Amino acid sequence: MKPPFDAKEYQQEVQRRAPKSPVILQCLKAFSVGGLICVLGQGVHDLPLLIPLTDADAGTVSSVTLIFLTALLTGLGIFDRIASFAGAGTVVPITGFANSIAAPAMEYRPEGFVLGVGAKLLTIAGPVLVYGIISSILVGLISLLF
Repeated sequence: MKPPFDAKEYQQEVQRRAPKSPVILQCLKAFSVGGLICVLGQGVHDLPLLIPLTDADAGTVSSVTLIFLTALLTGLGIFDRIASFAGAGTVVPITGFANSIAAPAMEYRPEGFVLGVGAKLLTIAGPVLVYGIISSILVGLISLLF
């Protein structure tokens, strides 16, 4: 008995029935929200310049502010809704990293501070740190040799 579809017909049927992804809309959402996060960061960076702060100190103030706001919004459950709307637009490096630290801490909080928060705090960000540090050491060694 012959199957109802051969492999090629099956793939064509799957492609026909698969929902179409709104790529352009997703890109616009990601670009807009990521841009707004960057504008917020730049605004926070420029605001302390009205007070006599160095550029490095203003950068520190803006970084700490973005980390605090991301952790707060993650704790309140708002950042997840923003991320589900904007997708990759929320992965602007500092906010994405702050979310990757705060989210596991919130998830494992009921297990206690040591075995929950302490043990699971870096489950998402830990590999990024490890491989980032290793690759930076390797690049440093290669540049030292050449």
